[in-house]
Amino acid sequence: LVDILAKDTDVCVRCQGGNNAGHTIVVGGVKYAFHMLPSGLVNQECISVIGSGVVVHVPSFFKELEDLQTQGLDCDGRLFISDRCHLVFDFHQIVDGLKEGELGRGSIGTTKKGIGPAYSSKASRSGIRVHHLYHPAEFEKRLRTIVAARYRRYGDFGYDVEEELKRYQKLAERLRPFVIDSVEFLHKELRAGKRILVEGANALMLDLDFGTYPYVTSSNTGIGGVCTGLGIPPSKIGSVIGVAKAYTTRVGGGPFPSELLDAVGQKLRDVGAEYGVTTGRPRRCGWLDLVVLRYSTMINGYTSINLTKLDVLDVFDEIKVAVSYTINGKEVTSFPADLDDLATATVNYVTLPGWKQNISKCRNFAELPENCQKYVRFIEKDIGVPVEWIGVGAGREEMVAVGLAE
Repeated sequence: LVDILAKDTDVCVRCQGGNNAGHTIVVGGVKYAFHMLPSGLVNQECISVIGSGVVVHVPSFFKELEDLQTQGLDCDGRLFISDRCHLVFDFHQIVDGLKEGELGRGSIGTTKKGIGPAYSSKASRSGIRVHHLYHPAEFEKRLRTIVAARYRRYGDFGYDVEEELKRYQKLAERLRPFVIDSVEFLHKELRAGKRILVEGANALMLDLDFGTYPYVTSSNTGIGGVCTGLGIPPSKIGSVIGVAKAYTTRVGGGPFPSELLDAVGQKLRDVGAEYGVTTGRPRRCGWLDLVVLRYSTMINGYTSINLTKLDVLDVFDEIKVAVSYTINGKEVTSFPADLDDLATATVNYVTLPGWKQNISKCRNFAELPENCQKYVRFIEKDIGVPVEWIGVGAGREEMVAVGLAE
């Protein structure tokens, strides 16, 4: 969807997360994998910015950029990074693995990309930001201090600070042309009437405050992260488009009430190619959970929904939708905070008839089978938000514009 919207957008921005996210865009039969860089880069007329709330592993930044350029994507002069971004170092990635090891069976299931430890450094005010790269003495002092602190916590894990200092001297100069004051840049664009598209990375249920804590990421993945990650006030936010699959998936640990651990779940995984873009891990799959989508809608205030991968459901005779939970004998229609309560929940489903037709060639809502249309309308009625876009395949041309008037 970001790829499609970017053609009418001047600036595409990432506001939080790091290279732990994964998005695949197919254009003209070419698959582009995005992790940290804004996927608006696919549009040659769009400027892309990595905002202040993103944590950046500089070697991965250049590796992803090189991969895209090798595929023929010209990014010269239209990709920038905030000087306020915090940096992810290799020692953060090592610590990520050590922390997961300590948790054992209760591990979070992180990507081990160092995102959590980098945000921990930020929150403890010991982090290193992009602008520190251009003050070598301060950069060296901060790096030595933070690594020494991690050694005291985890022991000597074999991290070569001297080599890292040398490496970042070179990386700093290589990165310099990309670095901007993104707050000033974005507000200048807003004053000029430019159209800015903010791309989320990770779902609401991974939000640090509103997700399935502690099985969450380390940033605010909801609408609040747009304001705090970019320095843009709420009054500047226009449309808020929620992106939701026609079923539910999750990577890593944590609760998943509608998860299917049977042949149906495996079929969703196989037909939907549900394997992480960043890690390659198989995603956990289940029926659409309207309790979660309702909760996400309340927090984010969606003005419309992009319902993706609807075609994956083509193969099912009937489709179930989770509409509420029963916890301690009471029906619950909003997502609970307590994971112990959630672990005892019984999911209440509504069963809808499938359509058993290939919808990948449909190009407008009217062409969808009747039962498919009813499935979409059922979702709309429940959450009170119109579905504006429907994904019926992986390609750019397979995103059906429903039209809010329909």
